[in-house]
Amino acid sequence: MEQLRDELVDACSWGEEDRAREVVSRFGVEPRARAMLEAMLEEPDGLVRQAAVFGLGVLGGSASARRLEQQLALEEARGDYDGDSVVEEIIRALGRIEGADARAALVRKLERLAAAGSEPRDVNPVATALWKRRHPDLLPILRRTLEQMDPKDWGALEGLLVLLEKTPDELHAWACEPLVPVERKTRVLTVLEADLPDTLAATLPSFISAASFLVEEAVSQEGEASRYCDRLFSLLLRYREQVLSALMEEARTGLRTLARRLVASVDPGCALGAAVVLKHVGRPEDSALLDAHRPAEPALAKVFDEASRVLRGIPRG
Repeated sequence: MEQLRDELVDACSWGEEDRAREVVSRFGVEPRARAMLEAMLEEPDGLVRQAAVFGLGVLGGSASARRLEQQLALEEARGDYDGDSVVEEIIRALGRIEGADARAALVRKLERLAAAGSEPRDVNPVATALWKRRHPDLLPILRRTLEQMDPKDWGALEGLLVLLEKTPDELHAWACEPLVPVERKTRVLTVLEADLPDTLAATLPSFISAASFLVEEAVSQEGEASRYCDRLFSLLLRYREQVLSALMEEARTGLRTLARRLVASVDPGCALGAAVVLKHVGRPEDSALLDAHRPAEPALAKVFDEASRVLRGIPRG
């Protein structure tokens, strides 16, 4: 069991979720696994506690949700870096657990953040976790909570509100509306990255179209336009099997055109995303463009080289 514990900590510390889930599956029957994970929550090492939280999230159920909420209070009281890291993992775990108990724990966390006047960096993880655990009852609670907050602190909660309020058709029109500030659209993309239902995947061509009006700014400076495009690329790549193959020709062509322009962006993240997108939707002639804008930084250059190699049809050596 000690070896399994160490394997779980190692997998979680490297962000290898599939391996971590496999390790949890070897913990044995649920009572035994739960007892071991709850014992790990008592340890002083923050990485061990994070691994325990992940494991309880994998086990799921009301018992895990209640125990994680208890641990949330303990970690918040620590007020240190390790505690903050475990809090983030607890919020992610609650976002994975089905049922009203997990959703209620997240709502209570959100209400505490609102009362404390917390910044977007603190509320954003809660917003994405609540989107995973969305329910019609959440909308009035969210509206009431936002009324207590300064709009500058809403962060991704604003994106959550838009997604809960609008039908897919309404979201399509909203994404295309040029009068909607680009930062609001970015917040919607941020929340969608946590979970993309098929009904909303169909709205992504509208977000691609909206990006076409931001290209000049996104190429020349780091700012709201490049952040929007970066987030759009990240979302499309996260769900590429679901989204890219389903794009109609017009949207696919628009995405390719967008990516071709943005491989030259001064924003490294935006340029990197554009290169990877181009690898999936580009044509062989696009490899020359990637070679021309290859970054000097070795790690970034490797991504451009890989995309160029794929487009030229060169097998991996």
